[in-house]
Amino acid sequence: MMNLKRACIYPKDIQRITGRSERYGRKLLQEIKDFLGKESYQFITINEFSEYSGIQIDIVKEYIEN
Repeated sequence: MMNLKRACIYPKDIQRITGRSERYGRKLLQEIKDFLGKESYQFITINEFSEYSGIQIDIVKEYIEN
């Protein structure tokens, strides 16, 4: 069976990565959506978060996969 990984990032993930609050994670996701011109119902991918935040994709994936 194939082991699928998540493609999108959630406020709780941002909290784990940055050590900030979940509320900060929600705010940051909204800022990224605004920056990328996405609608409120659209998701932010791990790649988009990595590029916006400047955190290397490998580091982000470590926190998502654990």
